[in-house]
Amino acid sequence: QVQLVESGGGLVQPGGSLRLSCAASGNIFSIYAMGWYRQAPGKQRELVAVTQDGVSTNYADSVKGRFTISRDNAKNTVSLQMNSLKPEDTAVYYCNADLSTYTALSRRQYWGQGTQVTVAS
Repeated sequence: QVQLVESGGGLVQPGGSLRLSCAASGNIFSIYAMGWYRQAPGKQRELVAVTQDGVSTNYADSVKGRFTISRDNAKNTVSLQMNSLKPEDTAVYYCNADLSTYTALSRRQYWGQGTQVTVAS
């Protein structure tokens, strides 16, 4: 059984900053990648940022230069530092982990419950 627990969402003014955090816990054997997705009302869920090991990272073009993803491999956590936020960043942000467990060694995707980020003046 695996849980991803997110924290750090909220309301922020345009140009402001927020930091999201996610902790993975449970019967984890290995984590291959962790990342963040978001879904705005009426839109499909989209990739925001992903990291395999905290060094190799990929970002959506819309957040490059503003968002930074980091990972603590020892603690099974991933964070997303969001700077220079824009109203179009408003969405529910979901933590994602690509991992295997001791009971099922095949890889699969796990999701957090989502945290709301609202950028408005």
